[in-house]
Amino acid sequence: MTEIDTYQQNTDVEQAPAVPAPPAEHELVRWAHAARQARGIAESLASTSFVPRSLQGNPGNIIGAILAGYEMGLQPMAALRSIDIIQGTPALRAHAMRGLVQSKGHQVQLVESGEVVCVMRGRRKGDEEWQEVVWTIERAQKLGLLAKDQWKKQPTAMLVARATGEICRLIASDVLHAMPYAREELENGAPQEAVPKVTVQELVPDAPAVADNDPWNAKNAVGVDQQVEEPEVDDEDQALFEEYAGGAA
Repeated sequence: MTEIDTYQQNTDVEQAPAVPAPPAEHELVRWAHAARQARGIAESLASTSFVPRSLQGNPGNIIGAILAGYEMGLQPMAALRSIDIIQGTPALRAHAMRGLVQSKGHQVQLVESGEVVCVMRGRRKGDEEWQEVVWTIERAQKLGLLAKDQWKKQPTAMLVARATGEICRLIASDVLHAMPYAREELENGAPQEAVPKVTVQELVPDAPAVADNDPWNAKNAVGVDQQVEEPEVDDEDQALFEEYAGGAA
């Protein structure tokens, strides 16, 4: 048999049907699996000082903060230092909001800062025109904010935080996803919507039943009808203000 005959014989053999590729795992399924796997980590961190007081003792909210931060480009520990739960609503700290917006190439600048006025401007990546926002102590007074303790102690820092949230929403709302308000805004009466409670069983139907005393039980989650102690302005927030003030000088 010649080489040509052998080649012809081999090509006449019926080819086996191709095995179809397995269907791609749905992104939501992967997300739910990640939440389930991270439960142990959250329980380990829940009682530590590495999480803000609004998240301590609540592994479910810790996982929510980590996953939400991941979707916005924050590593887990950075997310825990950047997200608080204020009266049942997750919120970014002002410095984290500014950092996220700038990390996408958008510009945010402090133009003027003092105890009576804060002027900030920003523009999207590729835009030529600047957008500007102005927050004054008179504006805060009209909203009833000056009775708050933080406004009495640090009016300049609070004006910066308010202006930061407003300019970031104005130029880069797509970056902020589901957290359009800064923590400092929600602490002082910014509009907020109810956030539904989500259980492990809703995310992963085949997960083991959650005991009544388990922090992951929806009955133990922080809801919109529960009041949360307002975090104090910490050293990191003070450093943010000093950074802004130095840039404005």
